[in-house]
Amino acid sequence: MKIYKIYILFLITLLFVSCGSDKKKTCDYSVSDIDFLANYDSNELDLDYENALSGFTIPSINQTESGYFNFNFKLTNNSNKEKEYFYKIYYQNESYKIQECDSKNKAQQAQYVEENFYGSWEDTNIGFKSLGKISPSEFIVLTDSFRIVGNPRNEEKYFFYGENDRWKRNPRVGEYSFMLVIVDEENFEQIPEYIKHINLLKDSANFVSPYYYFLYGEGKDIKNCFVKLEEKALKVTAKPNLGGGIYVNHYMFDETIEDLDKYQSCNCNNSSMEEKAHFEQFLHYIDESSRLHNVPVIKDVLNEGFTNEEYNWLSAFYKIEDRITVLPQLAKYPCQTIKSDSVNNKIIICNPASTYGNWQKQNVGVIARHGFVYGKYTVKAKLTSLLNDDNVWNGITNAIWLINQKGRGNETGWNLRRSCNKNGYMKTYWGGRNDERVEKVDYSEIDFEILKTTPYCPRTKTKLTKSDQAMPDKIDSWNIELPENIKKDEGKIAVCCTNWDMACWEPKNFSTGCHKIKYNNKTFYLHRWDNTYRAITLKYLASNKELFGGDYYYYQIDWQPDKIIWRIGPEKDKLYEVGYVDQTVTMVPNNQMTLIITQEFHNTNWWPGSPYGQENIPFPAKDYVGEIYEITIE
Repeated sequence: MKIYKIYILFLITLLFVSCGSDKKKTCDYSVSDIDFLANYDSNELDLDYENALSGFTIPSINQTESGYFNFNFKLTNNSNKEKEYFYKIYYQNESYKIQECDSKNKAQQAQYVEENFYGSWEDTNIGFKSLGKISPSEFIVLTDSFRIVGNPRNEEKYFFYGENDRWKRNPRVGEYSFMLVIVDEENFEQIPEYIKHINLLKDSANFVSPYYYFLYGEGKDIKNCFVKLEEKALKVTAKPNLGGGIYVNHYMFDETIEDLDKYQSCNCNNSSMEEKAHFEQFLHYIDESSRLHNVPVIKDVLNEGFTNEEYNWLSAFYKIEDRITVLPQLAKYPCQTIKSDSVNNKIIICNPASTYGNWQKQNVGVIARHGFVYGKYTVKAKLTSLLNDDNVWNGITNAIWLINQKGRGNETGWNLRRSCNKNGYMKTYWGGRNDERVEKVDYSEIDFEILKTTPYCPRTKTKLTKSDQAMPDKIDSWNIELPENIKKDEGKIAVCCTNWDMACWEPKNFSTGCHKIKYNNKTFYLHRWDNTYRAITLKYLASNKELFGGDYYYYQIDWQPDKIIWRIGPEKDKLYEVGYVDQTVTMVPNNQMTLIITQEFHNTNWWPGSPYGQENIPFPAKDYVGEIYEITIE
């Protein structure tokens, strides 16, 4: 830090200034010329992804000369005696915070406020810094610096073999505030150690937010304590580079395959991608519930023409012993079904065509390598169309989703969700109804899944009949028409919005079956199968041509501490809500997650009532291609 002392050679009148709080206080010193971003000319910043696998820093060395923000202020001692003054700077993410004071008792810090992302100097051993002794009528101009980093409280649970994995609690996107606190020597000791050093717990129990302490708590009544809050000081946005390459984790592929390095391109699976690529090839977890007994037919469903009559024929006359028994496949070799286009700055994903003897319905996708807690995730993409001109489904589910981030080894406990205080969470994602319940889990997932299926709510009678005596020469015995309530939506697909809350019963309006929730003058219908079912889902019917017939479409997951909003639209400024949940009906995740974009072949047993069964849809004769053009997280 730099301190400039200037002595005033003439007598000045003793000045008192407001110290800032709900109750106006006076100080025997004045503070002026505060500039929190003295070396940065904007109040907006895009995260720098260079070397960010170890955690984002705000700013980076590429954004200011030093890799820090400089801040300045001027302090004048207006008292009649020499004094020592102390100062400290704090920052906090304001977009995704829990309000600091309890709504019923403002003298108490609200529940879960310690989850807010706040910090100070990254060395938490540094408390308040001294400005030194200042004589009466003397003023000081100070320049110091700080930066925003991950794991700002240096919590041990984010360390791995002694190394601080700051990326495990990355800085959040959105608006940041800065808070400057100055106090004189006579009142300095009133500030507790757990506020001077934010890594310390109060009474070995909880962290106390310095924002709560100085703005609402005991700190607001400390005499001669100056607090300056700059509420919207900086807006941070993440824009991962789609053309920057694809990293391939060889451990995800068959370990018996030799020389996986040879399956590469200039922008996928080469040696530089491990450090530089913002995305990784994603390989799904496939279990036995995905197994298909598929008709042994290959057809270009989208372009050759495939009618309901043809679908019904395949469904009626292929016995199980004549079908192909397969699981949805994964890429056998790296880089064959994904591409990062550095010229057009886009990612291309491709479900490959089948050939006879090489029967495949292959799931494909990419996963972001940098995680966040909360954010407004907006994706601009042209994913594959789902319906052909006869409005028959090709079997693909287009998915844009978030999932809890994993560690770099076998470490556990660093990315757990907050406690479920009513009967606990179901312990595992895959367990059944009799799964053990536990206080905390790490699994979290928020989904867009777009496919051809039917809404369950409001309740409708959807019965798909099938004749037990289908005869080839009697078309009425096997060519079963779709029910009227499905036929009226023939050109539409279901935009399914899901939050995996692991069946925690804590929300006050937790319920099963169909129920309603209102938001922004809209009514949304929610569905949960039973009180052990791990997810809550909403379905919105939209035109297949609208979403996939144009050059692109937008999809947005707005994940906040107390709610999740799903939006879609033809342009970013023309988004509309298609799903909404909040903490009254579901446990909103609070752990770090990463973004995934996939095109998948689901077993439709997961979606009861769907008008088309996956196993009666032919294997693809041509590739199904999706393109991702832009991702912003703000």
